[in-house]
Order: sequence, then structure tokens, then C-alpha cells
Amino acid sequence: MGFFDHIQKKGSTAIKPQPAHIRKEVVTRKALIPTPQRSNTRHPPGILQARSNGSANVDILKPHRQNPRKRPSPAQLPFESNSEDSDIDEALHMLRKKSRLAIHPEHDLKRRMRCTEAFSNDDDGIFQMIHAREIASLSKPLKYKAAFSKYPNVMEIELQYPSNSQKEKYQAVAPIQSDDFTALEDIREVIEVIIDNYLPTSKVEALKDDSSGLLRRLKRATDRCAGSDYIVLIQEWNGILARLIKDRTIGRVLDNMKCLDLRLIERILTQTYSRTVSPRVGLLRQYENGTDNVYGELLPKFISDILKKDTRLKSDQVFVDLGSGVGNVVLQAALEVGCESWGCEVMENACDLAELQEKEFRARCRLWGLAAGDVHLERGDFLENAAIAQVLQRADLVLVNNQAFTPELNEGLISLFLDLKEGCQIVSLKSFVPNGHKITSRNQDRASNVLDVVEKRYYSACVSWTDAPGTYYVSMKDSTKLRSFINEST
Repeated sequence: MGFFDHIQKKGSTAIKPQPAHIRKEVVTRKALIPTPQRSNTRHPPGILQARSNGSANVDILKPHRQNPRKRPSPAQLPFESNSEDSDIDEALHMLRKKSRLAIHPEHDLKRRMRCTEAFSNDDDGIFQMIHAREIASLSKPLKYKAAFSKYPNVMEIELQYPSNSQKEKYQAVAPIQSDDFTALEDIREVIEVIIDNYLPTSKVEALKDDSSGLLRRLKRATDRCAGSDYIVLIQEWNGILARLIKDRTIGRVLDNMKCLDLRLIERILTQTYSRTVSPRVGLLRQYENGTDNVYGELLPKFISDILKKDTRLKSDQVFVDLGSGVGNVVLQAALEVGCESWGCEVMENACDLAELQEKEFRARCRLWGLAAGDVHLERGDFLENAAIAQVLQRADLVLVNNQAFTPELNEGLISLFLDLKEGCQIVSLKSFVPNGHKITSRNQDRASNVLDVVEKRYYSACVSWTDAPGTYYVSMKDSTKLRSFINEST
């Protein structure tokens, strides 16, 4: 199942958007027009999250594809490297090309992409994780059937990832209901994402050759229900990737990588979600209407724009999600930016699922060979949580999905923001500063006087409860205007 399958469905239980009660005089900047996207991945369940849930997830950014051109046949492009230098040249050429196409305006030169543990042999690459066969297998006959009708018995598949870690174990099954986890689709997505992000150019061209590339042959085997051919092709893939890991090509690519492609980020988050939250998603349908504990999700492409374009968060900074739900955004920030990432959630069921996600997320990052930032998940009311009060004093970015918060809760948040350091940014769906607000002698003690706010626009596929565009707000703690007013008044 894709990352947001249920929240995208019409008639889901996500709340209807509420009009923001804000007058109009916020400083505006030119809206960012999103790059057109092409995605075959569906998105995860529409979650009604606790007063919390600044969270959310993402639409996939597919790599830019160049115009078709005649390519050498795979036979002309051997998978073995002729020399270490040629591999380095190919890897760097691929990374430079990706950098030119990247959407991010700046690269974080301090970011370390490679997970050293993922390429060590200390534990033989064996660690606890949830294999695909644990959530999708013939042991669940009401939900799954054999993917290859000619092979009705259990067909086991092991898939290599770009690290020294264990292979993931799958069963070749297909869901009876179309919105359940699809093993063969997950395998295809994994292979495509690895090819596009971890392999040097010559290997990419050979594997993606339109007539004889591995991806094309896998599709043919799937379409013909040729299970034995499919297994042989997966073994071929495992051998190719194992050689590239052994000769350190994969490691060199990671060492030279400056940013993570959004499709790679989304694949890791989707795998984490589908193995932890999706099987228990019913726990998230318990909510109390008309309270702070009801609303939907911000989707991953939207979050990526916030992290990389609006706020330009870096790996040596601190991110806090107040109302983090099952932890989707906390994990995305840790992976995409590599920063220290905190979340606080009040609903117990969502907290339980967030902890399951965090554990699986660590395993997934190691499987993919990637280093993520430290993740901290807190339970309880973020207005009263001592750890959150401490971390807010050094936070660089605070996310609050306050679309459905009561005025009282929003007022409490404003008071909480007094402890933020100068320059800390706050992203919210409702503004904490009324339009047309001016500092006067009567209101100079209000916390909103230290916030400088900019109104922005989001577009389709940004939030779970509507495809319609809307507004969000990026505020910064800046006491300059208040100090100037006080100085002029004395």
C-alpha cells in the first residue's frame, strides 16, 4: 500500500477544511509554483490525528528523464568496473547531472549521507526489521493470493538493497483488495529507486534499456505470470548490486551525494509506514469531533518544500513538530535534512504507532545505507511537556498543523513561542498574527508582537483533506519591531 492511500480517497473521515479567520495584510511573497510531478505511488491513510499532527507526507518527485535517444545495448556496457577511476568518474558525472536537476536551492555541505554501520561486517548485516513477507503472505488467504497463478505454492523472494545489510524477504503474492500492500510493486519501486539514485550512468542505461534492460524483462515476466523467470531476474539484480557494493561503487556514490531525491525519501517512508501503521490503521480512527484532536495530514511534497525551500533547514539544526501524530514528518525531517528531529503527540494510539515507525525507520535507513538525524518522540500535551519546553529554546524550525486547533490552544502556543530563540522559524496553517496587526501601548505585551509573518500558498496534493489550494504561514521570531516601539515610546 502506498504512503497515503486512504487519506486521498473521497469520503474519508478527514476533516473538512475550515476557513482561516484572518484579516488581510500579511506581507506576501511570490508563491512558489510546484514542479509538475509524475507519480505512480499512492499515499497513506487519512489519519485523524491528535491535536497534534503537524505531520505529513509526500508526493513523489520522479527523476527528470531526458529525451529518448539511441543507447548502447547491455552487451556493450559490462557491469564490472574496468577501473576504480572510471567508476568514480561515472559516479561523479551522475551526481553532477542530478545536482543540476535538483529542486533544492542550496546543498548542505555538512550533511553525511552514508551510514557507516550499513557497510560494516560487525554483525554480518543482520538486524531486526519487518520483512515484507510478515505483512503480505499466503498465510493470510482472505487478503492475499499467489501473484503467479501457475505457481500457487509459496514462492519466496530475497531482494538486495544498496548496503552490506541482509536481504529483504518477500512472498510473491498479490492483494485481493487493490488498496492492500503489493509485494511486486514494492520490489519494482525499490529497484527503480536504487538504479536512479545509487548507480553510475553506464549501469543505469543498461538496466533501463527499453528492449533488453532488467526493468523491461521484469515487467515481461510479471505480465506473463512467469514466476520462475521472475526469480531468475531478481537473482541477477542481487548479483549486480552485490558487485557494486563489494567494489565500493555504492559507497563512493553516497559519499559524494549532496541531497536525497524525493522519490527515494518517499520510498523509505512508505516502506516504514506500510509495515507498521497500515496493519493497525484502525487505531487512528478513534477521535473526538470538535476538539483539538481532529484533523488530517500535510503531505510529503509539501513538507519537503517547507524544509528545503521555505526554511532551508540544515543538518546541524533542530526541528520540532508540535502535534506529530504517528511521526511521519519527524521521520521525514530526520531523513531528508539529517537534522535532530523532535515530535510531541497527545493521542496514545498515535504515540504507540509513532514508536513502531521510529524503530522500523532506523532499520530501513540502514538497509538503504543512509544516515538520518536523531529522532526524539515525546508523549503528552506539548504545552506541558518538559522535554519539549527545553528543546524549543534551541529549535530552528517549529511546525504546527493548527488547521483545527481551538483559539485557546493557538493562544497557548503563542505564549510558548516566547521562549524561542531569535531567528527561529514557525510554519503553521493558521497565522498567529492577525492581519493588519500593529503594536500599540495597549497590546505591546502580546507574544505575537515578536513574530514576523509571511503568507504563502500551497497547491494540490499538499494536504489530505482537499485538493484545493490554500494558505500557510511562515513566521520568524524577531523582536526588532517591538524593541523599536518600546524605545520610541520612552
